[in-house]
Amino acid sequence: MPPYDLSKVLVIGISSRALFDLEKENEIFDTEGLDSYTSYQMGKINDFSKPGTGFRLVKNILSLNTQGEERKVEVIVLSRNNPATSLRITKSIQHHGLDITRSAWTGGESLVRYLGAYKVDLFLSAHQKDVQRAINAGFAAARIYKFSKSTPVTRHDKKKIKIAFDGDAVLFSAESENIYQSQGLEAFLKHEKENALKPLPDGPFATLLRAISKAQKGVPVDQAPIRTALITARNGPAHERVIRTLHEWNVRVDEAHFLGDVSKHEVLEAFGADIFFDDQDAHCAPASNVVPTAIVPIREELVEFVRY
Repeated sequence: MPPYDLSKVLVIGISSRALFDLEKENEIFDTEGLDSYTSYQMGKINDFSKPGTGFRLVKNILSLNTQGEERKVEVIVLSRNNPATSLRITKSIQHHGLDITRSAWTGGESLVRYLGAYKVDLFLSAHQKDVQRAINAGFAAARIYKFSKSTPVTRHDKKKIKIAFDGDAVLFSAESENIYQSQGLEAFLKHEKENALKPLPDGPFATLLRAISKAQKGVPVDQAPIRTALITARNGPAHERVIRTLHEWNVRVDEAHFLGDVSKHEVLEAFGADIFFDDQDAHCAPASNVVPTAIVPIREELVEFVRY
């Protein structure tokens, strides 16, 4: 029997702290050290962890797998925990009925070296350094915001998985946003008008959007299991280049909201996103109160370019 080929399915790698609410445990680790943390976890093996920020997305996206058919998605827990402390996490996975059977426990070592080996399409973590390294290495990665008490764990409408993306520095490169930040709105609009026929360069989540769009091809919009939304601060006339870019990429975005200066969080709540990806805390912080939210860092090799 040939080995299972992860490259043929959508693979989400998620840390234990992104999947479950482990903030108290993390505080013990930070303040009291590894031994106290390990003792605490071992003493709580049958005290199942509560859902965290990434739980809603994981639970809903695993529903794409239909018994008796080829699997469409795999979720793999990639954790800095040591193997000894993994028991509580795996028992919590079983308790919540999550179809997750694969995991890696690196005992404090960086997870990034394993993303390629596990064919990860999306990496979610609460660990800033791992997320930054993943972005630098070319993976779609984001740091989840702490699970807010006001963020619903589930949606009433569970018929579709709903994923919302910001545009610049997420789906598209940060090139145009850098012009806006450094030279102002007029220079940005002038640049976008002059380059309206030139597709925007790929951002860190372009490959993920293409993978989702590929899975949607041939499926009527009202029957597609994943619904995507572009929710961006761009507005007219800068929206033209975005529309042309998506057409050039041959990808389908189910909804597009060009908001200008309007806050994103109310639109996100109305959309009912299972997760929202943005590159700015000014958008992520309010969004995290109404939908699961993750921030996408800028690649470090681009930081100096952004500054100057």
